[in-house]
Amino acid sequence: MLEIERAAGVYLHAADGKKYIDLIAGISVSNLGHSHPVVVKAVQQQVEKYMHLMVYGEFVESPQVKYAEKLTSFLPERLNNVYFTNSGTEATEGALKLAKRATGRTQLISFKNGYHGSTQGALSMMGDETFKRSFRPLLPDTMQLTYGDENELRNITERTAAVIIETVQAESGITIPSKTFMQQLREVCNKTGALLILDEAQTGLGRTGKLFAFEHYGIEPDILLLAKALGGGMPLGAFIASKEIMQALTENPVLGHITTFGGHPVCCAAGLAAFEVLTNEKLVEQVEAKGKLFDSLLEHPKIKSKHRIGLMMALEFANFEINKKIIDRCIENGVLTDWFLFAPQCMRIAPPFIITEEEIKLACGVILEAIDQS
Repeated sequence: MLEIERAAGVYLHAADGKKYIDLIAGISVSNLGHSHPVVVKAVQQQVEKYMHLMVYGEFVESPQVKYAEKLTSFLPERLNNVYFTNSGTEATEGALKLAKRATGRTQLISFKNGYHGSTQGALSMMGDETFKRSFRPLLPDTMQLTYGDENELRNITERTAAVIIETVQAESGITIPSKTFMQQLREVCNKTGALLILDEAQTGLGRTGKLFAFEHYGIEPDILLLAKALGGGMPLGAFIASKEIMQALTENPVLGHITTFGGHPVCCAAGLAAFEVLTNEKLVEQVEAKGKLFDSLLEHPKIKSKHRIGLMMALEFANFEINKKIIDRCIENGVLTDWFLFAPQCMRIAPPFIITEEEIKLACGVILEAIDQS
């Protein structure tokens, strides 16, 4: 067990003085690396002004407003209403409630090997029974389809309130759907009136080489979920929809969804600062080239397959035992990596965007040496 004393840039510094190249970025949270000075300054300045004031809606809090305005300026026109939450799983919960309320329907559809959080509604949408069976009964009237299978889209009907899907599945070991599948999904939702919820907790804010992963597919969601990197290292999530859809939460009851700490001003200040660095410094434009460098360097007979989009990558080995040995050896040699919830035989690579070519080459050298020694 590592005890991390401090973190800066792409490095984690342990209490014993050893440093590690971080190749997982807190599971796609620290896109700008750790302790970015602009984000730290934004947090300090906001803390000096005020922290928690009152439950959602009682006061206008400028960090929330400014961040929502900035986010929506980069989104399609109809995604113009932001509801901030504390985390990704709470964004899922809010979106599911919103879809049921807006459509008047009850059925919720998700996909096998999908991950949307661990609270009970989000868990009901999760695509792996191992994580669900101990907590049943969960939400009724749910259905799971096979990710990427166009034939199964016929199960979406006029009974369906919403279809929730990761634009790129992460915890299955980076499963990338075809453009045809995603466009057909959008078309079926249009025809049936089901709302399309795209979960971009991991893929949003540049991880795939586009600011939002749905840009790869030429579609738009009805509801977009963001988290992970949204807070610049602070806890923050959001579900985003049109004002028309979001209005469903304003009556019967008047407080259709509420959270005490969602959109905390310090978290929003940090998130806005991080988002401005991300966009102003054009870091997203560097993501694909750095991903390709990882791809080109990580060649080895023991790697069964590679799955990558942008700076999200999975290296597949024969089994979890081999993968774990390699990961442990990497950590011993100063490179931090991990595996995936639903693909434990795969190594996770998702570093901060600021990682340099030299750091990539160094990290890949350590990984290849660890594979040789496994």
